[in-house]
Amino acid sequence: MCGVLFIRITAPRTVDVGTAIHLGNCKVGEAKQKLLGKRTCQSNRSVNRKLFKIACAIFGCALHNRSKKQPREAIMIRIQSVLFSILLLGVAGSPATAEEVWSLDGLKAPESVLFDTKRNVFYVSNIVGEPAGKDGVGYLSKVSPDGKLQTAEWVTGFNAPKGLVMQGDTLFVTDIDRLMAVNVESGQITGTWPAEGAQFLNDPAVDEAGRVFASDMLANRIYVLDNDALTVWLESEDLLHPNGLRVEDGRLLVAGWGRDIQPDFSSKTPGHLIAIDLNTKAISDIGSGEPVGNLDGLEPDGTGNWLVTDWVAGALFRIHPDGKVEQLMDLNQGSADLEFLEEKKLAIIPMMMDGKLVATRLDGAT
Repeated sequence: MCGVLFIRITAPRTVDVGTAIHLGNCKVGEAKQKLLGKRTCQSNRSVNRKLFKIACAIFGCALHNRSKKQPREAIMIRIQSVLFSILLLGVAGSPATAEEVWSLDGLKAPESVLFDTKRNVFYVSNIVGEPAGKDGVGYLSKVSPDGKLQTAEWVTGFNAPKGLVMQGDTLFVTDIDRLMAVNVESGQITGTWPAEGAQFLNDPAVDEAGRVFASDMLANRIYVLDNDALTVWLESEDLLHPNGLRVEDGRLLVAGWGRDIQPDFSSKTPGHLIAIDLNTKAISDIGSGEPVGNLDGLEPDGTGNWLVTDWVAGALFRIHPDGKVEQLMDLNQGSADLEFLEEKKLAIIPMMMDGKLVATRLDGAT
């Protein structure tokens, strides 16, 4: 984003979700109002004084040794003009735009969406009840490519279904402490594998050998289904409470939620992308390992980068292989496990807290 100057003040956000697995009563709106309250009370004169000092530091103008022929007001006008010109250049060269194409309401805590190219349909997991509640009310839905609900309760019999991944005609679904398989032709559950010791299975991924990996976000584990047995493949605090998974180039990519999950479902340290060597199980950071957010969905953007959602803050990021992070969208809390259709440049994001599925076209250079 060359030519853009950002002067930004940030402060920590606090989110109250009730308990570590209860997803209601968010206080983000109140927190933002409290956070912005004092700032909006500043007078224009105070804001201009701060802007004058910041701009002078940037452009090298002498704040205390200015000429009498150039009073503060005249310099201020010149600086504002320059800043405005820079802003216009930045807008003209902004890297991406986000345009909503369609949205679908009426879903029940949608957590994950997957597009079946062979059958030209989206599959959506609906938690319905509590995210860790073994209540049997969860189900999968079918949605058309243009965002129309085809079958609300297409496959039932789940507790709190979350991540989805396809292997042939089989759809694998994580469901708290078990991995389940659905034949997409018949819509029948064809397999169930209990995950011993699992607390919160989240996202699955399949490698070239046909192994199915599944993240356990709360237990800091990754399970693997291999030779019809589901076992712990890796357990480590360095997994950063793993959420989204993706297999690429001999590595298992992991979207980390962060270190030390708190009672309000945030984390003491936000997570980032990590990579695990499928042969050695060595864990490495993508980039410098600087905190990014409470990461959820993880999809490639088709240009060598990844699209990642932040569930707590509500955001869509593009993360580059060197760890560079761009925020593409500001969303509501609950932006979950997305799908990305590269040819259409369409990001489909389940908004869990809003009960909807939103499709957005991402245009522009990367």
